[in-house]
Amino acid sequence: MGRKEHSMEEKELRRGYIIDAAERVFFSIGYENASMDKVAREAGFTKKTIYMYFNSKVQIYFEIMIRGYRLLITMLEANFKEKKQGNAMDELRTIFLSFYQFSQECAPYFKAIMEYETKDCDQYTGVEDAAIDECYQLGERIFGYLSKSLDRGKEEGSVRGELDSEKTALILWAFTVGVFNTRERKKDYLKAYHNISSEEFMTDSFYMMMHLIAVKGEVEHERK
Repeated sequence: MGRKEHSMEEKELRRGYIIDAAERVFFSIGYENASMDKVAREAGFTKKTIYMYFNSKVQIYFEIMIRGYRLLITMLEANFKEKKQGNAMDELRTIFLSFYQFSQECAPYFKAIMEYETKDCDQYTGVEDAAIDECYQLGERIFGYLSKSLDRGKEEGSVRGELDSEKTALILWAFTVGVFNTRERKKDYLKAYHNISSEEFMTDSFYMMMHLIAVKGEVEHERK
């Protein structure tokens, strides 16, 4: 390995160490309470060194979200391979359940993505375009699964034929983000004031989504 290749490898390793340290800080005390000073101390570097790799706290936050999106996609793809997808409704259920699994098994990454999905884009000024583009591209891969499942459902006759698959996928994603945010932030309220458990809220939300897009009778058949 030449000097240049060794230097690049060392740079990538150090960059990874910084992201690892930032995760520990962000996940333990929250993004809002974190600072570049705290990340530097956790990583064992000076703050000046941290700024050589990342120009702001929010840029590191994007790198953490990218890791989260990759984990979610890996989980989704594994579930598609593991479970038989008999029809479009099976595929949509697998996507929804994969998101639920991700929220339970990778909760800090899930929280980071949820916060990103519900914040104004103007709050991310100063982030490198490459990081923003990668987040968008990873999100598009998830949309791709939704769109393909909807296209399959229209071909099978289980999803309403007049729906535009791309627009419907965007709406389903927005619906899902809202449902998961409500489940996470309002679980005590749901139980205390409406006697609905978070699991029941999730299940009913999924079937309501399916009722909105399915040809009449398809969802009832799937639920049995």
